[in-house]
Amino acid sequence: MGCHKRIDRALEHALHLPLCGQSRYVIISDCHRGEGTSNDNFLKNQYLYTAAMNYYVKRGFFYLELGDGEELWENRCRRRIENCHEDVYELFGRLEKSCRIVRLYGNHNMELKGELPEALILDNMEGGRNICMIHGHQADFFNSVCWKLSRFLVRYLWKPLERSGVNDPTSAARNYKKTVRYEKCLENWTRQKDVYLAAGHSHRPRLPQDGGRYLNAGSCVHPGCITAIEIENMQLALVKWKLETRADMSLYVAREDMAPSVAIE
Repeated sequence: MGCHKRIDRALEHALHLPLCGQSRYVIISDCHRGEGTSNDNFLKNQYLYTAAMNYYVKRGFFYLELGDGEELWENRCRRRIENCHEDVYELFGRLEKSCRIVRLYGNHNMELKGELPEALILDNMEGGRNICMIHGHQADFFNSVCWKLSRFLVRYLWKPLERSGVNDPTSAARNYKKTVRYEKCLENWTRQKDVYLAAGHSHRPRLPQDGGRYLNAGSCVHPGCITAIEIENMQLALVKWKLETRADMSLYVAREDMAPSVAIE
């Protein structure tokens, strides 16, 4: 089965939410929350994530997490992850009570299939294009069809080597050629379907300024920052949260636009 068919199949049973001028959505992907060890790539940016989430919660945003929230390839115990990042999951619980959260599963938390949906579609209520959302591993054969083999290699080979700085060649986030193939597949799919497609997986944030429909929320494990896509007033915005220094040398968390906003057409 080709990558386009895997994307189509994922969207066949997608969860649907409305999209209109009053909608406020924030899209975040690839948190890779771990157990608080040296391999927990989320840990170093947790304070940025917390600051960003406080901002979005106070402003009434609906939280969308596009997969790989938990790092279940390097870690076996989900409960340990939840205990380590207890404040995050307490926040998720509050958002669930107010019906303001949807989390998808990705290849690194495939074990949550059946508990979390695979895909989401924002139905444009104002006559424009819908926004389809997946994690994106569907466009990556080795991390979708062969995900158990990939998990085995990460868990028993690349995890110990990661401490020495060795990159995982099976990862779209760490392999440039795989990333190019991945992005080409998603771009071609959006041209065929004439809808937006938001994903993660590659960790490479993207908001086209030339009318392109493929969007990428990036990740929460970039060095020194996290990225997100905001939807407000029928506009798409790609933002970065990072640490800044004031004139008095005090530190603060800053929100920065990475590109001009784009209207949803």
